[in-house]
Amino acid sequence: MANRIWTAPYLLLTFTALFWAGNSIVARAARDLVPPLALSFWRWSLALLLLLPLAWPHLRRDAAELRRSWRTLIVLGALGIGAFNTLLYTGLQTTSAVNGLLLQSLQPGLILLFGALLFAESTRLLQVLGIILSVAGALVIISKGDPASVMTLRLNIGDLVIGCAVIIWSLYSVLLRKRPQVHPLSFLAATLAIGIAGVLPFYVAEMASGRLIERANESWLAIGYVCIFPSLIAYLCYNRGVELLGSAAAGLYLNIMPIMGALLAAVFLDEAIRGFHFAGVALIALGIICATGWGPRKANLPKT
Repeated sequence: MANRIWTAPYLLLTFTALFWAGNSIVARAARDLVPPLALSFWRWSLALLLLLPLAWPHLRRDAAELRRSWRTLIVLGALGIGAFNTLLYTGLQTTSAVNGLLLQSLQPGLILLFGALLFAESTRLLQVLGIILSVAGALVIISKGDPASVMTLRLNIGDLVIGCAVIIWSLYSVLLRKRPQVHPLSFLAATLAIGIAGVLPFYVAEMASGRLIERANESWLAIGYVCIFPSLIAYLCYNRGVELLGSAAAGLYLNIMPIMGALLAAVFLDEAIRGFHFAGVALIALGIICATGWGPRKANLPKT
């Protein structure tokens, strides 16, 4: 069963979108309880602590390859682990989850752009059409069926910070093709350690400024959620999805995060599912089909 899931990129990326939609919602809800650097540092530190017992045998086996690829690991760990989430959490301190989701819907287009600039990837017309349709679907959901209302959204410093995070994540997605050919747990553990090292000095500065975690059950629940689901599970799923489909197609799936956000709001906040949700889902699904076709592309996968 686990092997079937591990070879099903669309299912893996659906899990990724679900857990990352929850990440933005939880980070926004807990903004007054857990400062952004604290949330980022403890998210990754606890995730690494949980991961190490499983990853240790693979780390020992892959040690030589990891040492050879240390420059690549530093770049990927700094971008995808350290910088992206820290900037996302910082931006969500001062902007809404809606604005955050809207900005993240730009990622598939940026991934295509960086792929073309850095690796001379060719872009098919159907890929461009797919991105346009999926972004349109995300806008329909975020704007609640009135895309013109997006023009009335106010941008602030938080939006600019999240915009930087979106650029960083797009680069990370494209550069994943350069990841060392090691076990997924080895790769994740190595990049987590690098990301934590990058976040640590900024977290110390945050504590020195007097911003501390509030001692409340909700604080630890928020940290627990982001540690397990958007961190361990989602990153494994996303990295594998990029292996199976490529960065452009996998990045396109990030546009189903508004769908997942709506489902989470319906379950936990009693918000109704409305017609514009179904319209947005249809556009996003059509966009994904246009851009990726019906099956995953073949990829050279590492031995696991």
